[in-house]
Amino acid sequence: MHTAARTVHAYAAPSATEPLVPVTIERRPVGPRDVLIEIRYAGICHSDIHTVRGDWGPITYPQVVGHEIVGEVVEVGDEVTARAVGDRVGVGCMVGSCRECENCLAGMENYCLKGNTGTYAAVDRDGSITQGGYSTHIVVDTDFVLRVPESIPYEAAAPLLCAGITTYSPLAHWKAGPGTKVAVVGMGGLGHMAVKIAAALGAEVTVLSQTTSKEADSLAFGATRHLATADPSVLKQLRNSFDLIINTVSAPLDLDAYLRLLRLDGTMVNVGAPPEALPLHVFTLFGNRRSFAGSSIGSIAETQEMLDFCAAHDIAPAVELISAEQINEAYERVLASDVRYRFVIDAATLAPAP
Repeated sequence: MHTAARTVHAYAAPSATEPLVPVTIERRPVGPRDVLIEIRYAGICHSDIHTVRGDWGPITYPQVVGHEIVGEVVEVGDEVTARAVGDRVGVGCMVGSCRECENCLAGMENYCLKGNTGTYAAVDRDGSITQGGYSTHIVVDTDFVLRVPESIPYEAAAPLLCAGITTYSPLAHWKAGPGTKVAVVGMGGLGHMAVKIAAALGAEVTVLSQTTSKEADSLAFGATRHLATADPSVLKQLRNSFDLIINTVSAPLDLDAYLRLLRLDGTMVNVGAPPEALPLHVFTLFGNRRSFAGSSIGSIAETQEMLDFCAAHDIAPAVELISAEQINEAYERVLASDVRYRFVIDAATLAPAP
């Protein structure tokens, strides 16, 4: 049993303004309930960029981000029974929680009242800052390791651990399904997963995007309509149309205009996370008894449910595989909305050539 800390290769942000660079970082020794994972693929999420650029507040540098992780178990602690060497596994946005609060005891670790431990840029149980998936290996508590079904393409599985669960959770919670009308705002990494999952759940799906440039994709992924919101008349024509709106956009929107699209008892759920405050008029909520809500990733059990659902319905993200040296270029392309629909890093390229 390997019990010492180990040094692994990674890509890190040295500051909020500099490009990411190759580094080595130290992973903790494998404890009794830990799993050592050799990472195969890591997705690039917009949250990674917000974090390293300080959009959501100050962080400690250097910082390795990445919370869409798939790989193989290469070592387990003495008390681990649910995972074995060789298993294909995933790690999402959290690697720990208090396990004691009301929400944790209810199986909702993502809403831990003391704050769950993020996969990166969080204070870990030993006081160190967590470092994420742009690395060759990671050590994670077994309770926060997911089983990735064999039927999901390996290189496409990683974004399910964030983009997949972030959209599956509100769609399941607000009961998207046959007879419901769902609008998805934004057609990016989150949006394209929301379309695929909502359609598989049986909902009638409309995509609301600024332009029609991705209309063919929307329809191929299961939407029945793709409408361009750049035309202000579109939102007026859609008033009182939807039971559920999933807003995936991480930028300010005219919330009142979108809330007016809801039918009686409809809900608009934000999963995009703009750094700015979003104003709305409460009188808009009075009409049709509308609700405005937020949703944050999902529990471990719900994430496993999502992975199994995607396997059963042949759902996988659309990805563009890149090498480590393309990470900085990929960041710029994400900011320019020039990706269809998720960049995934081949973790084998994180280590220097022998």
